Amino acid sequence: MPDTTLTSDPSHDEPGDHGDDAAGYYTPGDPIKDTKAPAGPIDERWQTRKFEARLVNPSNRRKLDVIIVGTGLAGGAAAATLGEAGYNVKSFCYQDSPRRAHSIAAQGGINAAKNYKEDGDSVHRLFYDTVKGGDYRSRESNVYRLAEVSTNIIDQCVAQGVPFAREYGGLLDNRSFGGVQVSRTFYARGQTGQQLLIGAYQAMERQVAAGTVEQFTRHEMLEVIVVDGKARGIIARDLVTGEIETHLADVVVLASGGYGNVFFLSTNAMGSNVTAAWRAHRKGAYMANPCYTQIHPTCIPVTGTHQSKLTLMSESLRNDGRIWVPKSKADCEKDPREIPEEARDYYLERIYPSFGNLVPRDIASRAAKNVCDEGRGVGPEVDGVRRGVYLDFSAAIERLGKDGIEEKYDNLFDMYARITGENPYETPMRIYPAVHYVMGGLWVDYDLQSSIEGLFVTGEANFSDHGANRLGASALMQGLADGYFVLPHTIRDYLADGPFEKIAEDHPAVVEAKKAVEDRVAHFLNTSGTRSVDSYHRELGNIMWEYCGMERSEDGLKKAIDLIRTLKDDFWRNVKVLGTAEGLNQSLERAGRVADFFELGELMCIDALNRRESCGGHFRAESQTEDGEALRHDDQFAYVAAWEFAGDGEPPVLHKEELVYTAIEMKQRSYK
Repeated sequence: MPDTTLTSDPSHDEPGDHGDDAAGYYTPGDPIKDTKAPAGPIDERWQTRKFEARLVNPSNRRKLDVIIVGTGLAGGAAAATLGEAGYNVKSFCYQDSPRRAHSIAAQGGINAAKNYKEDGDSVHRLFYDTVKGGDYRSRESNVYRLAEVSTNIIDQCVAQGVPFAREYGGLLDNRSFGGVQVSRTFYARGQTGQQLLIGAYQAMERQVAAGTVEQFTRHEMLEVIVVDGKARGIIARDLVTGEIETHLADVVVLASGGYGNVFFLSTNAMGSNVTAAWRAHRKGAYMANPCYTQIHPTCIPVTGTHQSKLTLMSESLRNDGRIWVPKSKADCEKDPREIPEEARDYYLERIYPSFGNLVPRDIASRAAKNVCDEGRGVGPEVDGVRRGVYLDFSAAIERLGKDGIEEKYDNLFDMYARITGENPYETPMRIYPAVHYVMGGLWVDYDLQSSIEGLFVTGEANFSDHGANRLGASALMQGLADGYFVLPHTIRDYLADGPFEKIAEDHPAVVEAKKAVEDRVAHFLNTSGTRSVDSYHRELGNIMWEYCGMERSEDGLKKAIDLIRTLKDDFWRNVKVLGTAEGLNQSLERAGRVADFFELGELMCIDALNRRESCGGHFRAESQTEDGEALRHDDQFAYVAAWEFAGDGEPPVLHKEELVYTAIEMKQRSYK
């Protein structure tokens, strides 16, 4: 059991006081810098880096071992590409098949700067939209590279047979997503993630058959092995047999997804967790901007305390659906079809006329919260409050016909009807924001290498591309960009120093890592407590949603930190884990994941407390304009907050990476 007693008192003055809300909760550290990004014109940096990265000849590739944790779009694409290049790849996932990775749940589409609609799109515009959408809190070099390689992704996926939607003439179709005024999103009805994942999965399975990729399903990474400051393997638990296994390699890649389930209720798969990333963080990998979480505006509302998961309704629905609530509180209980047009408030169209219903996710989510807080929410009351707004397709059905809407969204409409028992063709959908994605993650440099040498991080598990808010349809773009087109070029610069000295399983660092996992498992099984893991997880999630959700404040965040620490202490003393270490034990699996969520949740609140500004998905009540919009403070907070683990019971160390923009000008966002 870790020592959870802090050695510092938050009431004491610390370096960094003078208006720092989080003074005393952390220790200031040295500034850091991304030294891998080349200088020069932004449109030449990626080509420069690819040329400067050293090569590994084919015969040496066969001598190098790569571990990849995660089989979603980032992990699956990386395994397929590195396997085809000739490296020996071990691929790990906790699911029973790589095809069950959470990437499969993505619905709406994938962005690419193809400009097929001739509506003014370009690589630079995608770059600008992404930086602006992220509220100027992302690295411009990384974002430009993402926009640059986006065009290659579509060609790659079409060649794999991904069935993107096409226009009548056979050309690939596009639609719009929030935060942009062009159509650049490629899609496969409402199941784009599934189709893209099948493409990556097939490419990976081809390498499994070729013998370059070895697959380990139903395995969960529980520790990273660090030898002489370099990542050299992982400790994993076979979730079927319970065996604790050691796997060694020359380099480790984490593609383990995001940590939205720290909120308990989210659109993430039930098994999605932070454990792989958090174990690396505890070994020295910095965690960057952990408070940046995305609240998706179009999800099926919570119906009661019985729920353990929420369901996403694709942002693509905002292309044709109009969002509204009644103007009068008295109409909130009425059948929406009985409310006349003049009594409806299409609030996004009213407040943001330039973008209307296609404003970025953070803005749409806060607007929905505001109208519900005013008492104009719709749907059944939960805890005395109606948390829902209407997403209405009546005008679109009148314009396009029911067949036209079915062609675009049939599986989404069917899913909504099955879950709610309501027919969205006849009555408006009810939606409300929910946790969906995290922009925070492990800190990486331009090469996607973390602060631990030899540990690379891709996809949602890293922080690099989306700043404080991700634009819709950009998660799939980043995952495939990292896996297919970025990591294979940058990882070879590190592997060019190989083949490395082999590490034996009896090496002290390996033995220590394995023993730490075994001791942790034994603690959970030997604690004769009275509360279930899920009860702790739900209570933690309630704390996070209430105080570190759509709106944060100094008082609320400090209260949340105290509540989390108290609950965490009780968890380690009083959790009840049934079963044994041998064989399948999902209670044991969840215990380890929730233990890591406690530590992550505390760091998220400290990070949010430190950042006394509103930007993107991080909205501080103390920092807003007169009309309630987010107010940034670029003079104080234009940095990446990279947090270092200092030990159990010690306050984390904050390293700041200054954000410098040379290709665009930092501005206060406006979508009006």
